[in-house]
Amino acid sequence: MDLQTLIQSITQLDKQAMDAAQKRQAQLAKPPGSLGRLEDLSIQIAGITGKLHNHIRKTHLLVFAADNGVVSEGVASTPQSVTLQQTVNLTRAKTGASVLAKHFGDEITVCDVGVNTDIKEPAVLNKKIAYGTQNIANGPAMTRDQAITAITIGAELAQSIDADAFGIGEMGIGNTTTSSAVLSVLLDLDVETVTGRGSGLTDDGFRKKKQVISQAIAINQPNPSDVVDVLSKVGGFDIAAMCGAFLGAAASHRPVVIDGFISAVAALCAARLCPNAAQYFIPSHASYEIGYHKAMEALHLEPIFLLGMRLGEGSGCPLAFRVLEAACAILNDMATFDQAGINDEYLEEIRQGDQFTVEGVR
Repeated sequence: MDLQTLIQSITQLDKQAMDAAQKRQAQLAKPPGSLGRLEDLSIQIAGITGKLHNHIRKTHLLVFAADNGVVSEGVASTPQSVTLQQTVNLTRAKTGASVLAKHFGDEITVCDVGVNTDIKEPAVLNKKIAYGTQNIANGPAMTRDQAITAITIGAELAQSIDADAFGIGEMGIGNTTTSSAVLSVLLDLDVETVTGRGSGLTDDGFRKKKQVISQAIAINQPNPSDVVDVLSKVGGFDIAAMCGAFLGAAASHRPVVIDGFISAVAALCAARLCPNAAQYFIPSHASYEIGYHKAMEALHLEPIFLLGMRLGEGSGCPLAFRVLEAACAILNDMATFDQAGINDEYLEEIRQGDQFTVEGVR
């Protein structure tokens, strides 16, 4: 797959379908706008698929696993061996994300794009590019060709799976470090403002993490206007593949759910490569990581949930899928005023403006 061809294939949302969904929302037997984000999501989904009536029945979590050479700098409290073990456990419904996916009946694909050892578990899809990235504190994480390969793997996987909606997750010790580095460069923000403690660090470890990210950016000099350059120099195979999955979902006109911090950074990479793609994204939960909020601001998106979550893996996606199902159910099955036998003439004046918000109260 040619990356530029992929990018050019991603269109804006279908305005006609969105107008039809908005018109139907106005006809449903309820005060205008009273179902809030559910109404907005139903309209967005109509624009994504080009259809007024949609059903979110087949939901699929894509998890990309890879190791990061920067772990050798002591930026993570968790041993790198956990990447392998949790990659396997994801296929056995033993991790947070996979337990939720199993509970709700979501399919899950776990894809190895760069774990630093061979994985013998056949349920893990083997798309390994290399045995982990290089240490970004000393030089580029990967070659430019490897970054493009990772993006392509993610895009092709998303396009090949039969699903009504996707969620994008990851597994890779050290990837809050690489994500913070990518975000710092793309948004031209100080490392301090986008870097959190990940899965937990002492004060000394946290200082070391920020110092290593600053060093990596200084040494590699990634070009902020070239996403592939940023990913290849300070990113990871997982982030690049996730970026591709966001693009692939958008190209195939399916809604795609952003998980937490790393997923949000990958989504931002996809949106920088193709601004149209961001219209297909739906954030799940507000990550506890400070950089997440900067990524959301840049994407002009607002998460659905505020749950204090910071696990990753795609753990927020199964929860968000349920909200997407609800949004479609409302548009499909709720009675209109006519069907409910209600004369809605009393709403004419209210519909002329916002008659519900109390100023100064939110």
